[in-house]
Amino acid sequence: MNLFSENKSEKAIYLEYTGDKNQNNIPDPEEIGIKHLKGDGDFRSKECIELLKQADIVVTNPPFSLFREYVAQLIKYNNHFIILAQQNAISYKEIFKLIKENKIWLGVDNNGTKWFQVPNNYEITTESRKKIEDGKKFFSMGSVVWFTNFDTKKRHEDLILYKTYKGHEDEYPKYDHYNAINVDKVTDIPMDYKGAMGVPVTFLDKHNPEQFEILDGIGRYSMLTGPTIKTKGTYLTKINGSPKFARIIIKNKKV
Repeated sequence: MNLFSENKSEKAIYLEYTGDKNQNNIPDPEEIGIKHLKGDGDFRSKECIELLKQADIVVTNPPFSLFREYVAQLIKYNNHFIILAQQNAISYKEIFKLIKENKIWLGVDNNGTKWFQVPNNYEITTESRKKIEDGKKFFSMGSVVWFTNFDTKKRHEDLILYKTYKGHEDEYPKYDHYNAINVDKVTDIPMDYKGAMGVPVTFLDKHNPEQFEILDGIGRYSMLTGPTIKTKGTYLTKINGSPKFARIIIKNKKV
């Protein structure tokens, strides 16, 4: 029952709560059934997949090293989910394809720092990534974001645009090896440009699929295709030979 159990049991467990029985509206330990799995609890195991099939909503912090495989499983079994991942998962070819196809997106409050409770004996060397509240230790893992396939009101709010491309062309240079203009800040997206635009990855936190279409993502290579014979050796975000950070390529549907 300990959140940070270090028991050496050969069998994994799962907890099953079937409702309040003593009318105090709290899931007390005696109301939570502890059940043993036959295996080690690997999400890819047959018995864990059977549990997954029963789930209406999955809320978890999956293993970051297996994030691609974990998301593929959720998509396969058509689960609704709210899961955490490192921000760089956006650039994974398999994940970005799902974002482009509007099958998954970023959840609400992605710009907020995420704090994870850790055991009190857990060593944290960087003070800015540590805090203690009510005698409990918390650790910040950096750029961690929510991924989900639940719709939110925020996804249907138009991004307010106030800048124009016409008359300010010098502010929006084109990439050396990709046919799109560069936009350094989401707030600088021009309201009157019909073509492809490269915007910062932070745009995804504000993306309304009714206002913009996601065409691609670029860094060293395309996030959709990876390196190709044509792009090998190039850096797609270069402008006059100098590379920019990763960009999401979008097109305004409402121009």
